Amino acid sequence: MQVSTVCTVLTYEYLLRYSCIGMSRLSKINLRTGAPMAVGEVAALFKLLGDPSRLSLLDRLSHGECCVSDLASHAGLTESATSHQLRLLRTAHLVRVRKDGRQAFYALDDAHVARLLKDAAAHAGERR
Repeated sequence: MQVSTVCTVLTYEYLLRYSCIGMSRLSKINLRTGAPMAVGEVAALFKLLGDPSRLSLLDRLSHGECCVSDLASHAGLTESATSHQLRLLRTAHLVRVRKDGRQAFYALDDAHVARLLKDAAAHAGERR
């Protein structure tokens, strides 16, 4: 078995950190910048965004900061399930957390995340 093709999928965090071992992750060139494209990391990001619950959370956060209980209500999840999804999103640097006493408030990590969501929604809405 070649090292360049071995991929391990245990958890999303593991996938995000150690997505593809070897040179396969540097094999594609980003045509815009000329720099190597981290194919494994991009694939892991899209896999993370492929879950409707996480997309619902990100959609709500695109309108501003929100606490876990409000996010859970919006997504139709329990607070425990919401916290789990937010932990995955935080590990991927898609959201950030701010603590105020015992309450946690989440927001999108930066403008790139909002733009990615906006572009994906626009593309999904295009008629072919």
